[in-house]
Amino acid sequence: MKKITSIFILVLMMSCVGNAQNSSEEKKKTYKVEKTDAEWKKILSPMAYYVLREAGTERAFTSPLNNEKKEGIFVCAACETPLYKSKHKYDSGSGWPSFDRAIKGNVEKDVDYKIGYARTELKCNTCGGHLGHSFDDGPSETTGKRHCINGAALKFIPSEEKL
Repeated sequence: MKKITSIFILVLMMSCVGNAQNSSEEKKKTYKVEKTDAEWKKILSPMAYYVLREAGTERAFTSPLNNEKKEGIFVCAACETPLYKSKHKYDSGSGWPSFDRAIKGNVEKDVDYKIGYARTELKCNTCGGHLGHSFDDGPSETTGKRHCINGAALKFIPSEEKL
């Protein structure tokens, strides 16, 4: 009987800790740019809305930005925050635009469990839009990171058109 009571108390304590963590994690972060779903739908294409606002993923090899090789900056398709420099883009062979680093302070990391295990989700730090995920299989001669980004989450601005 003592074993059962001890196990029950242990389980109860663990569930209390889990609930305390969940309530603090559920606090919604606020962003500099916030809009209603209706406002986002007016300014974004259906695919950009699906990716940025619903954390969707576009099909591999469908984005023209996957093959973009000009010099310039990749900005958030929702709020135009500069996210990635073209000099940090590389061909990962994954079918999505890939970068070995973001512009400092403009991309935030979060944890996403949508497919059953933890992945590092990347979001625009200005509007909270979902960009893609970070992996540790990038170029070893630079950062070793691969920011695998949905092209629908980006707009490309060539250097001659600077922001």
